[in-house]
Amino acid sequence: MEQVGLEQVELVAVGVGAAVLLLALVVLLRRRSSGRRQSKRAHESAQERAPPVELGETYEFGITEFADHHSGERVAVGKVEGFVVFAEDVPGSVSEGDVIRARVLSFNRGKTSADASFIGAS
Repeated sequence: MEQVGLEQVELVAVGVGAAVLLLALVVLLRRRSSGRRQSKRAHESAQERAPPVELGETYEFGITEFADHHSGERVAVGKVEGFVVFAEDVPGSVSEGDVIRARVLSFNRGKTSADASFIGAS
């Protein structure tokens, strides 16, 4: 009798563990889907507005991250009024969170982001 009770407890434990794992997977998938929707909405919104930066002008912004640019170079990523700016030629001594000045050189095809050249740290 004791053996049967232990097997039942083990089966219940396995079932509860499987249910918790399934619930965690559902939550993770919903978060990913929500993030994708937010990203898509932000991109669509950026396509509908004029860029808040102008070619040849210099802007200050905080670096949110570093990324590998399509050119193969490491670039600093930041935003000016919510508009994404990729700054090249940033020295290795500059870190995420630092504020830099950069001159806007060009826009991407949809004018949803800009490439800029590092001028200096603020």
